This record gives sequence, C-alpha cells and structure tokens, in this order.
Amino acid sequence: MHPAKSVIFFTTASGAGYGLLCLLIAGNILGMMPGNFWLAFTGYAVSYVLIAGGLLSSTFHLGHPERAWRALTQWRSSWLSREGVMALLTFLPTGLYALHHLFFADMMQGLMGLVGIIGVICAIVTVYCTAMIYASLKPIHAWSNGYVPAGYLLLALMSGLLLLNVLLALWGTTETSLQLATLLILGIGLVWKIIYWRFLDGSKSISTPESATGLGEFGTVQLFEGPHTEANYLMKEMGFKIARKHSAKLRLITLMGAFVVPFVLILLSLLFGSVGAGISLVLALLAAAVGLVTERWLFFAEARHTVGLYYGASHA
Repeated sequence: MHPAKSVIFFTTASGAGYGLLCLLIAGNILGMMPGNFWLAFTGYAVSYVLIAGGLLSSTFHLGHPERAWRALTQWRSSWLSREGVMALLTFLPTGLYALHHLFFADMMQGLMGLVGIIGVICAIVTVYCTAMIYASLKPIHAWSNGYVPAGYLLLALMSGLLLLNVLLALWGTTETSLQLATLLILGIGLVWKIIYWRFLDGSKSISTPESATGLGEFGTVQLFEGPHTEANYLMKEMGFKIARKHSAKLRLITLMGAFVVPFVLILLSLLFGSVGAGISLVLALLAAAVGLVTERWLFFAEARHTVGLYYGASHA
C-alpha cells in the first residue's frame, strides 16, 4: 500500500496524544502525578495538540476533505466513522476532567474521578477504532490480524510514557517507577514488533491468482499482459512495492530507533542526575519519534492488497 504522509502523521501523533492523555488522567486519579499546575497544563496542551493535529491531518488524505463530516454518519458499519465519533466524544469527558484537574481540583472529586475514568476508556476505544480501520480490511493480510490492534494500543502507551517522562524532566523531576514502566513497555513493544514481522514473513493471504480469477481448475495462472498501458490508481495506491533490501534496512531503523536506543537511554537516565537524566530522556523521545514514523511507514509499505493478484503479484 502507498504510505500517505498525512495518515502516518495521524496515526503516530494521535496515538501519542491519547497515550499521554490517559496517563495524565490515570496518574492524577491514582495520586501518582506531582501537584504541579504547569506540568499538568503543559501535558494536557501537548496531548490535545497531538490529537487535534493528527485528526485534522487525516482529512488531507481524503479526495474531498470538506465532506469529512459525512463519515460520522456511518458509525453502524464503518470503523472509520466509529473512530471519528469516538474522537469527538472523547474530548468531552477528558476536557472536563482536565479543567477540573487544573482549576477545580478540590470540588466533586468522586464524580470527576468517574468522569476521568470514562475519558480514559473513551481514549482507549478511540485508538482501538483507529486500529480496526485497518484490521477490518480482509483483503490485506498484513492488517487483518490481531497483532494490529494490539500494536496500536501498545505503541500509543509507549509514546505516551516517553512524552510524560520528558515533561517530568522538563519540570525538574523524574519518577523512577515511570521510567521502569517505560522500560517494560519498550521491551514488550520490541517483542511484539519482531513477532509481527515473523508472522508477516511466514504467512500470506489465502487468496491466489487462481482463486482471484476463478481459473485455478485449469492450472497455474500467470499474467500475460497488463490490463493498462500505464499505472492506474489501483496500481499506484494498492500495488506499492518496497524492495526487500530497503525493507530490511528500515526494519533495523525501526527496531533501533523505536525500541533499543530509547531503552538504553532510559536505562542510563536512572544512573544520571536530574540534568543528565533530562537530556537522556529527551534523546530517547527523539529516537523513538524517528523509529515510530519509520515503523508506521513500513506498516503501509509492506502491506499487500489482493487486487495486486490481477496485476501479476504471485501472492497477497
């Protein structure tokens, strides 16, 4: 599949925003967040900027962005519509809780705690809906599996943890428990990514040129001549191919940037003082940003649509 820049930004930025938002709310409900107004204010601001920026960028991939609102009406059958509806709904409980946290922390704590929990659940459901936009597409074997929603949720949590570590460091504090949790999630993320790639390399769609054309009873089906004199929309968007050698290099960048380098840097941050730890945590976030963007580019580039079987592909 052709990797669209707007969708890559949307899925990485909004995932990080929702991850950070969940951690801010959950941490405050559990009494684990420092009582620093500007830390909380900056955290909420960053999370909403990432979420809103990601959602807006996703409309750039549409042929008619001005009609994006119509997608919200198809929530009964479309995961894209459900994701849009949930994204809008999530702003209400999380926004109310953020305002309570910042300005009215002593009022209605029990009720607002419930509102915060609802907000966290809505954010998690929104990320899940985003993942299901792709996981529900049965013609794409690389996406139509349980690894995809698990990965979206995991990477959202991971990027949220990295952001929260940096925010704490910028305001002059670090939390050892948070750094250890980040190391754990980074390790789980590394294992998940390797297992997903093994699944991708070791399996393929049940669709074949024979089943797609219905000519399997006559033997092996091969493309004799392309149906077009030049590349059409399907070939450009759904027939995008990446060379194996380039894929291997980008996978290495993903593993090192998104998981290994941040893991090492956060491990080192536990040994440094506040300044050294802050620098290490910022570098970990920057490395992860490069790795996650590369990971998401590969997520699209390595996916094969079954329509390619009509254009000479041997498998999907």
